[in-house]
Amino acid sequence: MPNHLRPRDVEIDYDEDLGDPGSYPFTRGVYPTMYRGRLWTMRQYAGFATAEESNRRYKYLLEQGTTGLSVAFDLPTQIGYDSDHELASGEVGRVGVPIDSLADMEVLFDGIPLDRVSTSMTINSTAAILLALYVAVGRRQGISSDKLSGTIQNDLLKEYIARGTYIYPPRASLRIITDIFAWCAKEVPNWNTISISGYHIREAGSTAVQEVAFTLANGIQYVRAALDAGLEVDKFAPRLAFFFNAHNNFLEEVAKYRAARRLWARIMKDQFGAEDPKSMMLRFHTQTAGSTLTAQQPEVNVIRTTIQALAAVLGGTQSLHTNAMDEALGLPTEDAARIALRTQQVIAHESGVADSVDPLAGSWLIEEMTTQIEDRAREYINKIDDMGGMLEAIEAGFPQREIERAAYEFQKGVESNDAIVVGVNRFQIDEDSKIPTLKIDPSFEQAQIERVSKVRAERDARKTLTALEKVELAARSGNNLMPPIIAAVEAYATLGEISDRMRIVFGEYSES
Repeated sequence: MPNHLRPRDVEIDYDEDLGDPGSYPFTRGVYPTMYRGRLWTMRQYAGFATAEESNRRYKYLLEQGTTGLSVAFDLPTQIGYDSDHELASGEVGRVGVPIDSLADMEVLFDGIPLDRVSTSMTINSTAAILLALYVAVGRRQGISSDKLSGTIQNDLLKEYIARGTYIYPPRASLRIITDIFAWCAKEVPNWNTISISGYHIREAGSTAVQEVAFTLANGIQYVRAALDAGLEVDKFAPRLAFFFNAHNNFLEEVAKYRAARRLWARIMKDQFGAEDPKSMMLRFHTQTAGSTLTAQQPEVNVIRTTIQALAAVLGGTQSLHTNAMDEALGLPTEDAARIALRTQQVIAHESGVADSVDPLAGSWLIEEMTTQIEDRAREYINKIDDMGGMLEAIEAGFPQREIERAAYEFQKGVESNDAIVVGVNRFQIDEDSKIPTLKIDPSFEQAQIERVSKVRAERDARKTLTALEKVELAARSGNNLMPPIIAAVEAYATLGEISDRMRIVFGEYSES
């Protein structure tokens, strides 16, 4: 971190490097009034057990003051298996809500008006199916798709780099993503079609610079894929969104967000010729860093989360999820989730930081750190471009190796006590934590299996089969996949059945 700075040490051209808030290159924020005009969307990531249980949690969070929903799906749903598949055994409802068919989605959003609530869905390989289910639920509520707002993560490249919930090979995944871009531009104009995620890259052990570099390199790959598919940059780019981590190094995190905004604006303008300012805006959701939560002295996690959330707010996030203190031990209890939400509300309404458009404006240190992060991230992006782009870099294992190296160096620091983790390698206590944890009743899995069996037994089998055949035909022909997927979910085809039809055409990806 730079020390002893004076104004003359920091080379900044105000118009080129900063600009006013809401103006290119958006370093100081994407909106002219930022939180003085509207607070960030307060989300709490939730979903577990069954659609009924998750629906109750969503209504509770809305009553407590969340301003948007954030849906967690279980692992079978994420990788395209129904709850009764043999590979789903023991995982149904464990880390999120199981969604097998439209019957589940109707229960999940029962009593929640989709035209008045923005919904973020953390879903990637099956994003097209979950979006189709959401649109279908909206129709049953009498809401047209142009009135729906929200986000699907839909970021497959980071799955190959850092997370692993992929189904199809990378090039097939890019095809599905661009189909979503094209369809949403016409049918769901207020929907964020992708949330390009640095969060999981950071959770895997990357540095702040790597998080910015690899996330934006993924974004460049998606833009190129959309252009190659014949889409116009200013038609789809305004609905691109990003998802970043809020980590522990407070000032570095603030500078990271500013650097990412400026770098993306320059890439979109200079590299892709975007003319619409909205195409150059890096709008992003933030989640506090799950990897920093400790099972030791979990109450201390409230403090970590507060610092991280404040960094995200000072960095200009559009949406924020704060982790609960018990998430190193299990899914959050209602009480822990409420405290996490209250953390955001105190920052918003009591701290005063939302009273200024850019509270850290004029900080020489922040400006110098922003420039350093941007320059180092640009070096990574140039190296990836020299490889041919992010697809080629992933296939060569480059970002994976860089993240592994960074994670190894950090862990060495912890084990040598060079990096202090409170309660883990310093300031330990002997007594065990007594905080309650959420337990998932094993009977929920059997109930979910019975539900999907009931759906299959009661639906119009011929209509479902015809709809599934049209999904497979679209996958083979190159036609947009979204219309037949919507028809299939409305015919009560299951998520696993639709995924399997695309598996037939695209195959499955496995790391060599």
